Amino acid sequence: MKRVKLYGLLLNIFLLMLTSCSRAEAPVSEKENPLPEKGELPKDKKVLIVYSSRTKNTKAVAEIIHMQTGGDLVGLELKTPYPADYKKTVDQVARENETGSLPPLKTTIDSIEKYDVVFVGFPSWGTQLPPPMKSFLNEYDLSGKTVVPFNTNAGYGVGSSFETVKQLCPRSKVLEGFSTKGGIEKDGVLFVMQGGKEKQVQIAVQNWLNKIGFVK
Repeated sequence: MKRVKLYGLLLNIFLLMLTSCSRAEAPVSEKENPLPEKGELPKDKKVLIVYSSRTKNTKAVAEIIHMQTGGDLVGLELKTPYPADYKKTVDQVARENETGSLPPLKTTIDSIEKYDVVFVGFPSWGTQLPPPMKSFLNEYDLSGKTVVPFNTNAGYGVGSSFETVKQLCPRSKVLEGFSTKGGIEKDGVLFVMQGGKEKQVQIAVQNWLNKIGFVK
C-alpha cells in the first residue's frame, strides 16, 4: 500500500515538472516574430520630416534627423515669403500671432495619409510656434499619426511651441521633442550648425532618437 502511494506521489511530481517546463517555453509565434529591440524603427513605418527654417539652422537639424531615420524631407515655403529684413519679419509675425492669421503655404505634400510618423521642425519666434508651421498643422490632418516636434532657438527655449503642436494635433500621438540653441538673428548670428556645434548636435539628436525609439 505504501509503495502504491509513493508511486502515485512520484508520478504527480513528474507531471508537475513537465507542465512547468512547457509553460516556460515561449510560444512559437513569439520566437518567429520577435518584438523590435529598443531604439529600432519598424521597417514598415513611413516617415515624413517637415521643417520651417529661416536661417537654415532648423534645416540642418532636420537633415541630421533624416540621416538617422530615413523617410522624406520637406522644407516649407510660403506663397509670399517673409521680408529679408529681420525687424519687418518680426513685426509681421507679431501681427499674425495677434490676429491668428496664417500665411498660405506654397509647399504641397501629396498623400499625407501614407505617412505613419511626421517630424515637425521649426525655430522659436517670440517663444511661440511660427505661423508657417501653424499653417501646415492646420492644413494637413495628422490624426492617428505619431508627431515628433524639434526646435532651434536663440537661447530662450521652446516657449509654448511644443504645447501648441499638441493642441493642433489633438488626435495624434505627440512624442517628446528635441531643442537646441541655434543662431541669434537679431545680433547678426545666423547659421551656426557647423564644426564642433554640428558634431555636438549630431550626438544630441542620436541620443534623443534612441530615447524615443527611432533609429534607421
